[in-house]
Amino acid sequence: MCRRSLTAVPASYRCINPLITLQCPHDGDSKLGLGFLAGIIAGAWLAAALVRHPDITLTSSPALLIAAGLIVGYGTRLGSGCTSGHGVCGLARLSPRSLAATAIFMAVAGATVFVTRHLLGFQP
Repeated sequence: MCRRSLTAVPASYRCINPLITLQCPHDGDSKLGLGFLAGIIAGAWLAAALVRHPDITLTSSPALLIAAGLIVGYGTRLGSGCTSGHGVCGLARLSPRSLAATAIFMAVAGATVFVTRHLLGFQP
């Protein structure tokens, strides 16, 4: 893996191309990238084979789901990482930027739940 890359899947976004081409921009050639990629695929296959498949029903429109995905992607780019990257890996590294980002994520999540449940009356 790249020395500057974290092994969390969302955080490895920066090294996707080097993972596939077996080159790391900071360490030269690396075969660990291919092993990491193979492990992701094998782990997903193994989980699909061993875990029972839940019944999933989509209650929102496809357009709303696509819009939500685009907004999440924009927020990930704007925040220089995702919630799991900052909250798990960034805090473990004692990164001040990740501490600030995680505090903001949690405050906004709490405010969103409060507004949707108590002010707008939506219930899960």
